Amino acid sequence: MEENLIIDISESNKGKEQIIINKKYKFNFSYKRKDNSKVYKCTEYKKINKCKSFIILNDKKEILKYNSSHNHPENEYDVSLSIMKHKIKDGIEKSSIPFGIKIKPLYNKISKEMGLICPEYNSIKSQISRNLNKKLPSNVTTFAEIPSESEYYKTKRGENFMIFKNSNLIIFQSPFQAKLFREYNDDIFVDGTFFIAPKFSYQVFITRTYAKELDSFYTTSFAILKNKEQETYKMLFEKLKKNANTCNNNIRIEPKNLHCDFERAISKAAKTIFPNTNIKYCIWHYKKSLEIKKNKLCYNEVKNNNNIFIYYKAISNLPFINPEYIFDIYVIIKIKSIKNNYCQFLKFLEYFYKTYLIDYDMKIWNYYNNIEHITNNASESLNNYLNNLFLTKPSFYELIDKLNELEHLSYYDYQRKIRGIWKIKKRAINKANEISVLIERFKSIEAKLIDAKCDRNKIINLWFDCLTNLNNII
Repeated sequence: MEENLIIDISESNKGKEQIIINKKYKFNFSYKRKDNSKVYKCTEYKKINKCKSFIILNDKKEILKYNSSHNHPENEYDVSLSIMKHKIKDGIEKSSIPFGIKIKPLYNKISKEMGLICPEYNSIKSQISRNLNKKLPSNVTTFAEIPSESEYYKTKRGENFMIFKNSNLIIFQSPFQAKLFREYNDDIFVDGTFFIAPKFSYQVFITRTYAKELDSFYTTSFAILKNKEQETYKMLFEKLKKNANTCNNNIRIEPKNLHCDFERAISKAAKTIFPNTNIKYCIWHYKKSLEIKKNKLCYNEVKNNNNIFIYYKAISNLPFINPEYIFDIYVIIKIKSIKNNYCQFLKFLEYFYKTYLIDYDMKIWNYYNNIEHITNNASESLNNYLNNLFLTKPSFYELIDKLNELEHLSYYDYQRKIRGIWKIKKRAINKANEISVLIERFKSIEAKLIDAKCDRNKIINLWFDCLTNLNNII
C-alpha cells in the first residue's frame, strides 16, 4: 500500500459520502462490511474505464486497504470541484442562520486554503445556491404561520428581539432599542414602507429617535403590519410604551413630539396612547399635497402670473410663521384673488381652507416654535435605504435577518459614539437652520411692534413679508 496518502472527505451530488485521495482520485461509498469498515470504489468504476481501484476505511477513517490500480488519468480539476462544493456546503450547514452567509468571500477563503487548482466561482454558483436554499427555513405565507418562537427572534448579542405578535402585527424591539426609546424621546419619527413588506403583509412600520448629543438618528423598533387600521397602530404604540415602561421600573414614558405624515390613523392612535404628545406632520408631505392640488386646479395660473405664484409660495410656507396670523394672511390672499378674478387659484384656496384650516388642527402642521425637525426625512431616508437592499419583496425570515443586522450595526455605532471612540461630525448648516434664523429675526421685530402697541395689521404685514423672504430660502 502506498504511504503518505492524503484523505479528504467530500460527498457526491446525491449527498453520499465520498473519499478523495491525494487530491487526485475520487471514491464513492459502496457498502459496509460486517466489521463496520467501509468500502469505497473509484468513481470511474461505472464509466467506460470500469476502474477497479478501491479503498477500505475503518470507522476512524484509517486506511485498511488501498487498491491503486487506476486505469485512467488523474483529474485534479474535477476533484477540486468536489472538495470546493463540499467545503462550502459544510460552511452553510454549520451556520444556524444562513442569510448572513457571504458566498463569494467564503469561496475566496476556501480556495486559498485548498492549495490546488480551484474551479471558477461561476461554475459552482448554482450548486451553492441550491445548498443554501435547502438550508433556508420554510417561507411564511400568512400571519397565522408566523411562529411565536424562532432562532431569528434573537439579536446577534443573544437578546430577545421580538416583543409582541398577534393576528395583525409582529413587533421587533431589542433591549438596546427600548433604551433609546426611553432615553431619547423628545422627537420620535414614525413611517411605514411597503416595498420590503413580505407578500402576506401590508407594510413594515418603523419608529426612530434623535440622540441630540450624538447628532444621530437611531431606529427604536420594527414592525410588520397586516393593515393600516387605527386599532393596529394603537396596539403597536401601546406595546412599545409598555415595553419601555417595563424596562424603566414602570416610570411612564411619553414622547414630546411624534413626527409622521398626514395619516390620521397614525396620529389618532398615537394621541390615544400618548395623550400629552405633540403630533407634528411632515412639512414635505404638506408641500407635496399642495403641489399636487395646485397642478390639478391652477397650474397655468401659478406658472404664468407672478402675483399668484407669490401667493401660492406664501401658502406653502405658512407652517413656519406665527400661527396667530395665518388665517389673516389667508383672508388677505383670498380677497386679492377675488379682486383680480384668479378663478382657478380660488379653487386651490378653497381646498387649502377646508383641508388645513378646518379639517386639520393647525398646531400639527405648524413649526413656528420648533423648526429643528420639520420633515420626516429621518424615516424616509431609512425606508429608501431598506428598499434598495432587496431587488424583490423579501421573505419573512430574510427580512428579519436584515433588520437584525441593522439593529446590530446601530448598536455598534451608538457604543462607539457614546464612548468617544468615533468623533461626532459637526452638522452642516441646512435649510432648517436658515429658516430658524429668519423666523427668530421676525419674532424679534414682532416683539418690538407689540411693545410699541402697533396696529395688528402691521404685524400681519410683517409676517407676510416673512413669507416673501422665505421664498429665497425654500
